[in-house]
Amino acid sequence: PKVEFKFDKEKDLKNVWETCNFESTWYDFKKNVSSRVLEICQKKEFEDIKKELEEYYKPVYNSRIIKISLNAINSTWSVINNEFFKRLEKIMKKPICSEKFTGYLTLSTRCPYNTEEKRFMFSLFYSIPQMLQVTAHEIMHLQFHDTYWKYVEKEIGKEKTGDLKEALTVLINLEFLDILFARDNGYESHKELRHFISNTWKKHKDFDILIEKCIEFMKNSN
Repeated sequence: PKVEFKFDKEKDLKNVWETCNFESTWYDFKKNVSSRVLEICQKKEFEDIKKELEEYYKPVYNSRIIKISLNAINSTWSVINNEFFKRLEKIMKKPICSEKFTGYLTLSTRCPYNTEEKRFMFSLFYSIPQMLQVTAHEIMHLQFHDTYWKYVEKEIGKEKTGDLKEALTVLINLEFLDILFARDNGYESHKELRHFISNTWKKHKDFDILIEKCIEFMKNSN
């Protein structure tokens, strides 16, 4: 499998707008958005604000920083690509869900993913190690959706499955830190679950066992 990193202005603008209007129980993504961008985007339709938002970001869009960042992440990821996917397949015990993933650069620090198109976003404002870590993080989500999501959702429901999917990225710190270099910190609300996953993984190092233990743990937690 390969990852290609690109920029799409329309996708970026839409993500910035969505971030300004996005509510999450895990994290307040809006706190990283400038007051001017919030003023442009909040409680408005995308098509109504697109031109104004594009004008606001024009200095960045017209600079060379986007091209330089894409060249940097494409060349850096290519060094670890094969090793990352080899480890991920071994850890999650399933073939990689796609031959191609696409990472789109965004001016937001919120990095959503799309399961159908096997794409995700990564922030211009991250360091190269953080970009590597986000790439691994989002691909782990896509792999989980493709292989374990349906089974887990039947057992514990959609909301808790979403929590588990998010918390499982703690495995990056245990199995990938030597090639990614940046830690996956997760969300405060998943701290206890991530701690449980870490301890369970260190005991068994078997993803199927880990999933069953996590289901049991989450059924017994509030």
